[in-house]
Amino acid sequence: MLIMAEKKTYCIKTETLARFAKALGHPARIAIMKFLAKQKTCYFGDIHEELPIAQATVSQHLKELKDAGLIQGEIETPKVKYCIVRENWEYAKELFAELFQTEICKDKDCCQ
Repeated sequence: MLIMAEKKTYCIKTETLARFAKALGHPARIAIMKFLAKQKTCYFGDIHEELPIAQATVSQHLKELKDAGLIQGEIETPKVKYCIVRENWEYAKELFAELFQTEICKDKDCCQ
């Protein structure tokens, strides 16, 4: 008789935070998010002209950010419109704040 190890799962908030962190885990993606955050409206144009990276590379980074739900993009020929998904941006801020507000060990001999 085989005894299966019980699979441990993470809560939805932890999985969501990890997805956001992974999407923001590259300097180009952070630059894209900062750029889009500064726009007063959705951005129509070629982001690769604003950042020091190739167009193909920008497309890959935009896909990661879209897959994580941090941005949305719509094709409006000949341009693509990009916007930050405000609800998810606020949720990401909340999750990261919650993580960094977690108290750490105060034992001065710990992890020194």
